[in-house]
Amino acid sequence: MEAIIQIEGMSKVFGTGSGEITALNEIDLSIEKGEIFGIIGLSGAGKSTLVRCINLLEKPTQGMVRVAGQELTALSSADLRKARQSIGMIFQSFNLLMQRTVLDNVCFPLELQGVSREQRTKRGMELLEIVGLADRAKAYPAQLSGGQKQRVAIARAVANSPQVLLCDEATSALDPNTTRSILALIQEINRSMGVTVVVITHEMKVIEQICHRVAVIDKSRIVEMGRVSEVFTHPKSSIARELILPRHGDGQPGGEIPQLVGSRVIRLVFNGGTAYEPLIASLAMDLGIKVNILGADTRNIEGRAYGSMLLGLPHDPLQAARAIAYIEGRQDVDYEEVLDYHA
Repeated sequence: MEAIIQIEGMSKVFGTGSGEITALNEIDLSIEKGEIFGIIGLSGAGKSTLVRCINLLEKPTQGMVRVAGQELTALSSADLRKARQSIGMIFQSFNLLMQRTVLDNVCFPLELQGVSREQRTKRGMELLEIVGLADRAKAYPAQLSGGQKQRVAIARAVANSPQVLLCDEATSALDPNTTRSILALIQEINRSMGVTVVVITHEMKVIEQICHRVAVIDKSRIVEMGRVSEVFTHPKSSIARELILPRHGDGQPGGEIPQLVGSRVIRLVFNGGTAYEPLIASLAMDLGIKVNILGADTRNIEGRAYGSMLLGLPHDPLQAARAIAYIEGRQDVDYEEVLDYHA
């Protein structure tokens, strides 16, 4: 696949001297044309700075950013403004012009380019039809719900027919149902318009719903990257395990497990071939082995079931061994033994 965004050795430092803060540290990233790429991390990890460096709203302290074949870090101010026309962006706070109608908000980028009123009105109405708000063209932002405002912001962001759409926590201010509808809209725009989408979020549910690949950022560095299904089933970094794996009864993340004496615990990882219920039912009904589900978190990613589960095995060594043998014989699940767990 062709890379539409390439970042090499990029760092961003704010302040100087004793007040210096490194927001990004030696970032290398390649995003393919047409994909939906997720960047996830906890608050303060550097993800929002990263997305703002992609279109140079924040100028990197060092390193190279290339978008659609243009090295943005080497462009003059005038050329950079022109290059940004191929990069749309939507924000958590919508950033709509409150004194302009919905249609005028969508048409604003075209107005700045000098497109005629007739042409920009036609384009604006086409986009409002796509986002389901053609009937609200004459309304003002104050008359809209949060989800409607974000739909207007999306329509405005793609008015220039950009090649890249950057989404900076675009759904974090929305309720779950509205979030799902906005993500479905972004997914449809990706499919129908061929726009490459970069999604910045701290929510795994956003990543799992629409992203093809994901990068995990922690303490200003990319610590893990891969297809969503791979990162979800076999997280390698401690921060990815904290974000993904089920938590224990004491609220501790699945990657940090204290001790329980006298219990054997395993973590199952479902690799897309099945949901977990048939396996548990088979253990109980076919083998007569009862296990305790200590924590579970399953997801639908790319139309297949993924997730992980913590199981407490029987205290009887023979029954525990039979359960392990049964699990080892299946192709749709992997497992690892958890040595230090307490409920």
